[in-house]
Amino acid sequence: MLLNNLRKTGMITRNLIAKSGSVSVTNQPTRAMAGILTEKVDRHAEYKNLAITVPKPFVVCVELNRAKRYNAFNKEMWIEIKHCFESLHTNPDCRVIVISGAGKHFSAGIDLNDMIKLGQDLADIDDVARKGHYLEPLIKLYQDSISSLENCSKPVIAAVHSACIGAGIDLITAADIRYCTEDAFFSVKEVDIGMAADVGTLQRLPKAIGSQSLARELCYTGRRMESSEALSCGLVNRVFPEKEALLKAAIEMAEHIAQKSPIAVQTTKQNIVYSLSRPNQEGLDQIRIMNKLYLLSEDLAQAAAAQLTKDDKPTFSKL
Repeated sequence: MLLNNLRKTGMITRNLIAKSGSVSVTNQPTRAMAGILTEKVDRHAEYKNLAITVPKPFVVCVELNRAKRYNAFNKEMWIEIKHCFESLHTNPDCRVIVISGAGKHFSAGIDLNDMIKLGQDLADIDDVARKGHYLEPLIKLYQDSISSLENCSKPVIAAVHSACIGAGIDLITAADIRYCTEDAFFSVKEVDIGMAADVGTLQRLPKAIGSQSLARELCYTGRRMESSEALSCGLVNRVFPEKEALLKAAIEMAEHIAQKSPIAVQTTKQNIVYSLSRPNQEGLDQIRIMNKLYLLSEDLAQAAAAQLTKDDKPTFSKL
């Protein structure tokens, strides 16, 4: 029965993608959009499902690169995302990250072929407790993969075009800043395949849009949210006419942030994330403990001097 249900869900996602219409999207990889690309940041990793490029100093573009599968998340992609963002977290040549999707859609969500295989693996296990024992670390892996964006000390800008479904919502709500195209649409689709979202949407979406009512409506119904509604509710900051303009703006914003003190920016992100789920006083205590060290940085003196001399682009050392 599980296998049959999983096969049926394949029809749901294909139908949803088909309804996205015939909007023309510029299908150019981030590396082509950004001009001269210098190097791969993580030279020790060869990703099959991600394309990593450096369009500007200290700006790293991470592109979901399964265009033929509409950037659906298979197990290998979950693992690669986790490895990638954990690597960028400690990489001094990275200060800001732009995440986007190759091809027609940002992401169609979880790869239903993987779900079918999972159903087959579970069918080979008779005992229900042992099925649960098999599933728990797998769910934890997928949760940690999405959380790697939030736990990464570098700001993450999500650039969304066309479909952003299921796991795509999990991914972008773990980012810091979200932009999209006019043809973008969003759907918390897990309810339509008979499951509750379990890797971050239920925790992060209500905070991202600031409305429990709207978040619950989206999660209970799986309905499609268009870009105009995403903008009005605060899920995205800005909407662009097409993908080329979207990526250009995302990279420009990333470059602007990358020119700031990396100590100031990364400390700011860490305290914002820390404070989200804690009382204000705990957030104040944490930033006080952090800044009794970081206020001694040379970055503070450099930034202050730049303000006094009207220098728009002070140069800060790598961390």
